[in-house]
Amino acid sequence: MAKPTSTSRHTILIKQNYPLRFLIPAIAFLLVFFFIPTVLNFIYAFTNWSAFSKTISFNGFDNFITLFTSGTLLRDLRITLLYAIFVGIFQNVFGLALAVFLEKDTFINRLSRVLFFVPVIMSALAVGYIWQAILKSDGALNQILSAFSGHTVEIAWLGNINWTLLIVASIHGWKWMGLAMLIYLAGLKTIDPDVIEAATIDGASGSQLFWKIKFPLLAPAFTFNVATSLLGSMNGFDIVQATTQGGPGGSTEILNIFIWRTFGQGLYSQSTTMSLVLFVMVMIIAVPVIYLLRRREAKIL
Repeated sequence: MAKPTSTSRHTILIKQNYPLRFLIPAIAFLLVFFFIPTVLNFIYAFTNWSAFSKTISFNGFDNFITLFTSGTLLRDLRITLLYAIFVGIFQNVFGLALAVFLEKDTFINRLSRVLFFVPVIMSALAVGYIWQAILKSDGALNQILSAFSGHTVEIAWLGNINWTLLIVASIHGWKWMGLAMLIYLAGLKTIDPDVIEAATIDGASGSQLFWKIKFPLLAPAFTFNVATSLLGSMNGFDIVQATTQGGPGGSTEILNIFIWRTFGQGLYSQSTTMSLVLFVMVMIIAVPVIYLLRRREAKIL
């Protein structure tokens, strides 16, 4: 049998490795729109870059000192963290509840799954504007309450500094709970029916069946949903901008709203500094949370 020539060996190698060429557009896209801007963000955070300066020069930690001493950054970091916690709780509690109630493959359940998933594919801005119209003082919700109560109801649902953050976080969670539902449903479908049948024969009640068997086996789905809900809400912008624009009184001003507003004022280096702080905060929270959830998975599974 004749040995393959160098040309044929080259052809064989190309045939074996040709899928790698398809990664070039994706790598180029990530390089231009993610990696390079991220590196530049780290650099510009330590400069005086702004619309009011003709030159860009290094100024050390001046931006960080200015932002942290003003108090606004720390306030917005706290609001962002609370917002992420509220979204995570709402999205996962209701997503899991929907998955459990709609687990059986009936026509009504399949139709309900589709309806609950519709907000997921809608624009976040559109969702925000719809809820903003519903919740304003003369909006649909107050009109419905007025019809049932017999007198005019004019509650400013998005005008109270005490509960507006919770309402906006609930809107964010409502938009994405259909995705959480889908992930939990996929997890429920992977549970071996024989395990459920054995537990039922042994006399396990419905609540015991869920908390002792189903919920522990949903650990991978739980990890994914908690991680994505926290990360997505900490990087949120659209829904808050459409509903409250950070108000009232800055009570819903999450960090991305503050960054967008600061950049619009021409303070480019300060906005990149805040982006860097947000990146660090996300990493500090996400890494331990994902690590602990993965350890929980390993113990259960």
